[in-house]
Amino acid sequence: MFGMAKNVFVVIPNYNGAEDLPASVDSVLKQSYRDFTLVIVDNASHDDSKKIIEEYCRKDPRVQAVWNDKNYGYTGGVNPGFELAIEAGADFTAPFNNDAVADKDWLKHLVNFLEKNPKYGIAACNLLHLDGKTYDSTADQYSVWGLPFPRGRDEPVGDKYKAGDIFGASGGASLYRVKMLKEIGLMDQDFFAYYEDIDISFRAHYAGWKVRYVPESVVYHAQGVTSERIGNGFTSYQYMKNAPMVVIKDVPTKYLWRVVPRFAVQYSMSFANAVFKKGYAKPALSGLGRIILLTPKKLRERHHIQKTKKVSDEYIWSLFLHDLPPTAHKLRKIRTAWWKIRGRKVA
Repeated sequence: MFGMAKNVFVVIPNYNGAEDLPASVDSVLKQSYRDFTLVIVDNASHDDSKKIIEEYCRKDPRVQAVWNDKNYGYTGGVNPGFELAIEAGADFTAPFNNDAVADKDWLKHLVNFLEKNPKYGIAACNLLHLDGKTYDSTADQYSVWGLPFPRGRDEPVGDKYKAGDIFGASGGASLYRVKMLKEIGLMDQDFFAYYEDIDISFRAHYAGWKVRYVPESVVYHAQGVTSERIGNGFTSYQYMKNAPMVVIKDVPTKYLWRVVPRFAVQYSMSFANAVFKKGYAKPALSGLGRIILLTPKKLRERHHIQKTKKVSDEYIWSLFLHDLPPTAHKLRKIRTAWWKIRGRKVA
């Protein structure tokens, strides 16, 4: 049984994260904002995670555990916590990675913003790398090439990124309004891991909610730790499955003709890179096969999103980055060469 309802449910998904989990949990428990329940959802870990989680539950009544019977990924690791937040009548819920460490005022700044701004459904924090010298993410962005990417990744920390409206928030550490989740639904578990935060940001905007970057809210993140533990082409499989899933499900109908050809170019390049350079032919082919099987389901979901949307395609299009992501160097060279062939002036 879970205790009395709290204003916020922080949800930490965990899979074999015994090495990093204590620092993550400790940073949440030390938050200056105190009105929260911490739910740790364990995805059937086979390291010392269970022992660590049970000890936290024993020592602190704010900590609760959910034990999944197998690894349901990031999405299956946060959704049970979101469901508990909804059942408990909480106002907000915050996904938080098991390899992240929060500044003591992380939660306070996010809650304060959403409490004062009812039109906003998601608040994003300032996500830094562990050394605090470079950014991990200041927002999720989506390119007209069908490429999701974290804004500011690996750039030196400075004052470049101000508080403001953004496309999306990283699932590594952010705050969602429960009222919004009740309207648009939880994380899409077909994503398993990667780009589920892009999908939910799309759905939030379609439903009329806004997303805000709150730079005063700071979290330090060890990027990619869980993926490294899984290994064996996991990232390639997820990309080949999830990147087209976003296009199929979420890109505005009016602008599909502009995104799909570009996406096809970069997706083909990514597939070739996974197969011939990285040696991940099986994961890449598996990902491709999986999205083919999922396409009818995603088209049905797309129909529902488009049927119930409260904003125009033009508005969603205005949220896109109308360029390649900064790190897409090979694609940039190909685009430049194509422009030269067509006699177009290169900026």
